[in-house]
Amino acid sequence: MINSMTGFGRFEGEVNGRSITLEIKSVNHRYTEFNCRLTRGYSFLEEKLKSYVTSKVKRGKIDMFVSISEPEDTPTDVVINHNLAEGYINALKELEEKYGITNSVNTVDVGKYPDVLTVKKAEEDEDKVWDDVRNAVDSALEGFLGMRKAEGERLKADVLSRAETIMSIVDEIEKRSPETVEEYKTRLKQKIEEFLGSGEYDEQRVITEVAIYADKVAVDEETVRLRSHFEQLNTYLNSDEPVGRSIDFLIQEMNREANTIGSKVKDAEIAQKVVRIKNEIEKIREQIQNIE
Repeated sequence: MINSMTGFGRFEGEVNGRSITLEIKSVNHRYTEFNCRLTRGYSFLEEKLKSYVTSKVKRGKIDMFVSISEPEDTPTDVVINHNLAEGYINALKELEEKYGITNSVNTVDVGKYPDVLTVKKAEEDEDKVWDDVRNAVDSALEGFLGMRKAEGERLKADVLSRAETIMSIVDEIEKRSPETVEEYKTRLKQKIEEFLGSGEYDEQRVITEVAIYADKVAVDEETVRLRSHFEQLNTYLNSDEPVGRSIDFLIQEMNREANTIGSKVKDAEIAQKVVRIKNEIEKIREQIQNIE
């Protein structure tokens, strides 16, 4: 099964009285990278989330956003810093006396000063919080992984289609290659006859020259290796393991064989076919950059 590295999933709802909004998205990346933004106070979840998500996603740049609010019945205390409050009040009274400012110190004003009032919530059960968040993650991952799978199937179909096109061009090259040798033999004889007129020439020397030419322009080894590479590509595309990097290496080998064929051939028709092969290989290379 081929998966794309592009995906998106979202969950928004309530789990055991806890309001959770969670988004996960990913794009292509050479390795696995995980980034997470969490509501303040829940940083203990980050490693758990990373381990859980990367156990299901093997490659890609993954960004996750998690917003959590505790249940409404969570015990909450407001703690007064009496020493700090007294300090503020005394300082305000001193300002009134020293500068003759008419003002009254009221409770609301004092309560607004930094750290006079502190909201303290009961410590939450981290395991219980994780269970609730994991349920939300599972819901988001369902859509996220489904999108990666669907996109992966589309990429697979496109790559296989282009591979078939390349193999059909290879068929044409293999058919055309012997014809170029015969054409060379004919041209060579014509040139010798034009040069010597009606005189006799060494037929064995012509055969030798044609054999040397045939050896120089022979591309059967390269086409055989190309076919082998495409058989391997098909195996990778039907694998259940992440194969993006393996296919990337294989594409480099395919391109190397195409370049070798291009450097050998002296025939314009084959040269054009090689250009077509290289164009299709480049399109495959672009596609597999997004395969996990």
